[in-house]
Amino acid sequence: MAATIAEQPFTVAKIPVSSWTFGIRVWLAMILALFVSFWLQLEAPASAAVTVGILAEPTRGQALDKAGFRLLGTIVGVAASIAITGLFSQTRDLILAAFAVWIGICVFAANVLDGYRAYAAVLSGYTVALIAAQQIDNPQHVFESGMSRGAAIAVGILSMAVINTWMDAPDRHPRLIVQLGAIRRRVREYANTGFRGEPGKSSTFLALLQQIVALRPVIPSLALESSSGSVRSVAARSVAVGLIAELQAARIKGDPETEASAWAAREFLHRDEEVRQDLLALKSARWPLRAWRAPLYRSCRIAVESGVRAALWLAITSIFYVWAGWPAASVSLSFVALIIGLGAKTPSVRGFTTITLIGAPIAAALTGILEFVILNGADAFPLLAIAMAPFTIGAAVLMKSQNLLWSSLGRVNLLFVPVILAPSNPQTYNPQSFLFTSLFVVAAAALLLAAQTLIPPVSDDERRMRLLAEARSELQDVARHTGEAVEDAMFRDATRIGQFLAVGGAQDSRALAEMLSCFDQSAMVRRCDAKLMLLTDGPLAPLADEARAAIEKRDTPTLRTIAHRLRETAPQKASIEADAAACLFLTSNILDRASGVDFSRGAI
Repeated sequence: MAATIAEQPFTVAKIPVSSWTFGIRVWLAMILALFVSFWLQLEAPASAAVTVGILAEPTRGQALDKAGFRLLGTIVGVAASIAITGLFSQTRDLILAAFAVWIGICVFAANVLDGYRAYAAVLSGYTVALIAAQQIDNPQHVFESGMSRGAAIAVGILSMAVINTWMDAPDRHPRLIVQLGAIRRRVREYANTGFRGEPGKSSTFLALLQQIVALRPVIPSLALESSSGSVRSVAARSVAVGLIAELQAARIKGDPETEASAWAAREFLHRDEEVRQDLLALKSARWPLRAWRAPLYRSCRIAVESGVRAALWLAITSIFYVWAGWPAASVSLSFVALIIGLGAKTPSVRGFTTITLIGAPIAAALTGILEFVILNGADAFPLLAIAMAPFTIGAAVLMKSQNLLWSSLGRVNLLFVPVILAPSNPQTYNPQSFLFTSLFVVAAAALLLAAQTLIPPVSDDERRMRLLAEARSELQDVARHTGEAVEDAMFRDATRIGQFLAVGGAQDSRALAEMLSCFDQSAMVRRCDAKLMLLTDGPLAPLADEARAAIEKRDTPTLRTIAHRLRETAPQKASIEADAAACLFLTSNILDRASGVDFSRGAI
């Protein structure tokens, strides 16, 4: 009981202290960004405050990593703004069409990337909206607007970095080490269950796989935490890849009390030892024995479909704004692009738009209270800083909630409150401007939701079908394309399963079983090819070639025959020939299981 109590985090008002300190850091960074922007007399101080809200990440490395990609995305977006307005400066309709195409390209890029790279892709898209679209009637001011926005973003980034350093924001690697160590223990428990002859639960396997691949976007941020961060990042990547290989080794157990089962046990222990060594390398900040790439699976077909839909949504809303002839409609159009970009990598694109439609009026109401009730004409900066504290800290604390709805509403309010307030020096109090901005934000979310209802996003069912079809297609050619390292290939396939589960794959039991079967077959075929490669320079080379041909044809009887012949030539149980024989036999079992054939006969 004492241990359980000790593990509970200290709370204030039933909220962990870490959430409160995170909220205070975000508030202080936002106030510092506004102070510096006012002192430098920047044209867009609100952009500095919004930058802080976007960079609100729980650890120092993540904030710095995101800041770097934010700068990169802004540079690309400004360059695209100048190019688009320069090419089509005299034709508004062509600018809007080019803008829609650019948003589609950026959403496509975001769907083939992950983590902050994906964020940089969508940022370069909606930066064009915030610069070129809002200056559509004054294209000669695009360069000035881009430089002003870039300066404000730089101030926001530096403010966040200073506050994180001053308040000693936590690093990610200590917690990551604990997470990876806990996953390794659970993988060992899963393996022990299987090797005792008890049926292993697929739910346990999938939960472990999902936890491992979910850490991939976080690992690159370790490189920015310290001078040894790049070494820790490589070591953490190797641990993640090794855990997937270890988990797969635990899954391919053979029949109890057979040599194939003994080989599978040895393979698991070998993988477990590699993971242990890589964990030690991560803890001591030294280079691991192997540096894996941990590649991400990319479905270009899904990315293209998502990009085309995003372009069509922006085109539809642009047509509506042109037809309606609203004054300053370009401001609302920029909000449409902003919502498209922020929602591009969320689990549910239309769900994010719905949450934004709910959160935007809340943000407008809170901003109205802040501006016209609390401040009410005050122009002293200390009063602005104090008045913003409950709104900024509260939104940041909500962001840390485990509830997706509350977390999303916190993010929306953290971004939209400074946008609608538009802090300036001195602060202006214009009810008409406030109402117009609030109306444009809500109208943008409503129109985008209407466009997404007319042309729905790529559905979860479509994503699952596409991922499964690509897994089937790749399986047909896996025997011919084995140049990639076995471990990296397994990790890439595991990220595809993670993407499949993220779109409701757990509810589609038949498709999930086939996806796992493709994973098992691909992994074992690659393992066999690696083992057979060791025989290519010896007298058993013809037999190895025959085995490869049998694998390609899915000729499992021939595979078992070759396995027996290799076993007969093996000088000892732990030899290369014996390992290849056991690997071939297990592969034949998995191939038969995939085709529904009883493979219990002929154990080796």
